[in-house]
Amino acid sequence: MLKGFKDFILRGNVLDLAVAVVVGAAFTAIVTAFTQYIIEPLVSAIGGDNEMGWGFEIVSGNPETFVDIGAVISAIINFIIIAAVVYFVLIVPANAAKKKFVTEPEDKQASAEDLLIQIRDILEAQAAQSGQGGAHAKPSPGIE
Repeated sequence: MLKGFKDFILRGNVLDLAVAVVVGAAFTAIVTAFTQYIIEPLVSAIGGDNEMGWGFEIVSGNPETFVDIGAVISAIINFIIIAAVVYFVLIVPANAAKKKFVTEPEDKQASAEDLLIQIRDILEAQAAQSGQGGAHAKPSPGIE
């Protein structure tokens, strides 16, 4: 059981995934700081003179009921930036490399008829070797 766990941990995919998580977390911190210190002040400036930012209070005079629309817009911008970077830095190059280096086999999948023809030919060849000719000959005892 421990050997299987060790093999799982040392598999390349798990290590790559661990590195991706660490780099992703660091990158998310950079984008979050960008949106928090650059985008949010710009969104708040668009929102007007409200000292709490772009939003409104549900109950007047109660800051705990403030609906912060600016924070939601900043989170959406944050997500779009991260998604764009992941797509253009990871997905596009990976797809281009896959097209360039991975070749697909010419015969992707044989039809059922092709497989039956191949089986028939193999059985006929085995029957011919054992001295029983023809397509309708009984198969040898070893074939079931």
